[in-house]
Amino acid sequence: MKRALRLTTLLTPVTAWLVLFSLVPLGVMAVYSFQGSALGAADGVFTLGNYQRFFANSSFQSVLWRSTWIAVLTAVFSVGLAYPLAYYLVFQAGRSRVTLLTLIIAPAWTSELLRILAWKLLLGSNGGINYLLGLLGLVKEGTSLLQFGPATVVLTLVYTWVPFAALPIFAALDRVDRSLLEAAADLGDSPIRSFMRVTFPLSLPGVVAAFFFVFIPSLGEWVTPALVGGTSGIMFGNLIQDQFARALNWPLGAAFSLVMLTMALILTLIMTRFVRLSELLEGV
Repeated sequence: MKRALRLTTLLTPVTAWLVLFSLVPLGVMAVYSFQGSALGAADGVFTLGNYQRFFANSSFQSVLWRSTWIAVLTAVFSVGLAYPLAYYLVFQAGRSRVTLLTLIIAPAWTSELLRILAWKLLLGSNGGINYLLGLLGLVKEGTSLLQFGPATVVLTLVYTWVPFAALPIFAALDRVDRSLLEAAADLGDSPIRSFMRVTFPLSLPGVVAAFFFVFIPSLGEWVTPALVGGTSGIMFGNLIQDQFARALNWPLGAAFSLVMLTMALILTLIMTRFVRLSELLEGV
């Protein structure tokens, strides 16, 4: 009884917080998505028109698929860069690994908007990257290969999320039993073979957790594409933001949000078919 009471006491604030600030807003958004009014209030008329408008417009669907592809690329590149970083911190950095990890995460403590604007300046026609490319003869003066577009969005998002992707991978690698690596070496495995057969499989839950840690927020990103994406780098989050802030069509914006949420849930369920949920939670 004491254990049950203690567990209830610990879980009640968290559950209330999730219900109040997560489930209730989602429920309100779901109600709005079935309204027909384009103003900022529900009119009480149930309709599927907002969803029909999405599925009838190929442009909306194209932007959603592009956003999904950008989010997948961002997650893959972020995990690919974060893994060797986390591996070095766990197996090579020694006592300084916590200090180095803190230094890696430190830039994330600054404003995200400032970091995005910094990349916008670097990638601009007169920015530092364009200047170096000009010295190498790859671009002409005043032009840039990376200014405005999906590639710029992916590059900026990867820079933003690599430190965060390293955290679950770091945690998963830190739990790898060193005696297993010693046993693999005693049996004649080379370092590469030991990594492929022991280290990487055991760290896979952390890799999957890092992937979704980056993919889900990147799918709904709108600030980065608004600043560095240009017309060709617009994402689905920009369409949602426009419906709420500019067009004042809250029902359509709510429908777009739920469509994007459904897309993220479907991809998450597909991935969890290959990795058990318990293992995924252990990698966080």
